[in-house]
Amino acid sequence: MNRVCPAVCVMIQFASKTAFGLAFGNEADAPSAGQKILWKVSCLHTACQMLYDSKMMKNNRDQFKRIFSFFNAVLLVSLYAIGFAWVWYRSYSDAILLPFYRRGNWVMILIYVILVLLFSKAFGGLKIGYLKRTDMFYSQTLSIFCVNVLTYLQISVVNRDFSATLPMMLLTVADLIVLLLWIFLTNKVYFRLYPPRKLVVIYGDRTAAELVLKMSRRVDKYMICESVSAEASPEEIRKAMERYEGIILCEVSGKKRNDLIKYCFAKNIRAYVAPKLSDIILRGAEEIRLFDTPLLLCRNYGLTFEQKLGKRLFDLAFAVVFLVVLSPIMLAVAIAIKLDDGGPVLFRQKRLTERGREFYVYKFRSMVVDAEKNGPQLAREDDKRITRVGRILRKCRLDELPQLFNILKGDMSVVGPRPERPELAQEYEKNMPEFEFRLHVKAGLTGYAQVTGLYDTQPYDKLKMDLMYIENYSIFLDLRIILMTLKTALFPGESNEEANAHDAQELAAQEELARQDHIQHQETEHNKGD
Repeated sequence: MNRVCPAVCVMIQFASKTAFGLAFGNEADAPSAGQKILWKVSCLHTACQMLYDSKMMKNNRDQFKRIFSFFNAVLLVSLYAIGFAWVWYRSYSDAILLPFYRRGNWVMILIYVILVLLFSKAFGGLKIGYLKRTDMFYSQTLSIFCVNVLTYLQISVVNRDFSATLPMMLLTVADLIVLLLWIFLTNKVYFRLYPPRKLVVIYGDRTAAELVLKMSRRVDKYMICESVSAEASPEEIRKAMERYEGIILCEVSGKKRNDLIKYCFAKNIRAYVAPKLSDIILRGAEEIRLFDTPLLLCRNYGLTFEQKLGKRLFDLAFAVVFLVVLSPIMLAVAIAIKLDDGGPVLFRQKRLTERGREFYVYKFRSMVVDAEKNGPQLAREDDKRITRVGRILRKCRLDELPQLFNILKGDMSVVGPRPERPELAQEYEKNMPEFEFRLHVKAGLTGYAQVTGLYDTQPYDKLKMDLMYIENYSIFLDLRIILMTLKTALFPGESNEEANAHDAQELAAQEELARQDHIQHQETEHNKGD
């Protein structure tokens, strides 16, 4: 308060003198004592409002982060567009059979920009500070490759003949160089401007160790400094919340969680919430506007008839096209499996699909022939039953390709929850009765849980991801998951076990920073007490 008052006084005096000088030209027009009081009150209100706005701007830094990210994304897309424009005018514009006039050239550049935005959105390559640098590079590399291939095909169609490939290949190389520089510079500036957020974990029924460990891997974004039980007193929890920039709510009971979320909303405190299954179901609810009271409708029967029809037509077209396109790869995989150990190429296994219906799934064999002589078992990352070829197939998801025949038969869809074995599903349902919720739609060749989760993601987390897909289904979401599957196949992520090993040093460094921050806070409190 001592620092605020002098600033307010100076601002009041300056504003008063300026206002009097503008409003009254001479001393004869000087205001009365009452007018002076009104002027000073008005100036005081203005000064306090400015200080409040300044504080709000400092606390609500997200709006500035979005502006920063937006302009950097515009910069990258503009550089891509300039590169393509240069290649177009220099190598293709005059070489095509019927050259465009000025507007036709502009349309070609505009289409290129739209494709860049669409693929960048699908792969998430423009999320500065959100993805790791390597993930940003992988995502943008795939985006540029897809865009440049499609653009080359478009130019060839316009030219009515295959055009020269070298200019587009050189453009791709130049785009990758620009991308590397952009990622390096933007991330360097971003993390200098926006250091890791200091967070406190509030946990309830279960410990939040697993979630905290996962979030702690991103030491560039999150610094988890303290954990508080939801059973602690409200005062203790509020003091902990006010000491940091945000909170993480993990497995907190309904009423307490609601109170904490509302408190965060009132105080503009950022909250990270581990959702419950009911939260995910509500996300897919439809808003009813028939009354003057808000009402949400949860239909809870999966997809509508129109969605099922559109999804089935898409599945048929996808399966036919990709069986033809991928037949050389499937033939090469079959030969590799046969040469590896001489066993059968394919194997079939009983799985569950929509409404718990059983069917036989087809896959390339990735394990030894008698892998389940001791009964059904879950595969692990270091499973000795996996063959040499099978390890590569599983890493790149190539063992799933024969399931295109299941899609043609109608047992599966292109996108959906992973088909589980009846025996394993029964085991899961003993601890998670809600596990059957994921069977509101057909099982899928790929899915949201497969492209978002890791190899050893917990079944409960996979269930949440599958429900997120069901409740937010759209054909555009299917297309995005298919594109993300391509990224997962080409750049497979590491498992939780591998990530834990790689992050041991970073976690130790974060704990040391958190300890120093806690000591500094205690010293500050002690000095205030003195």
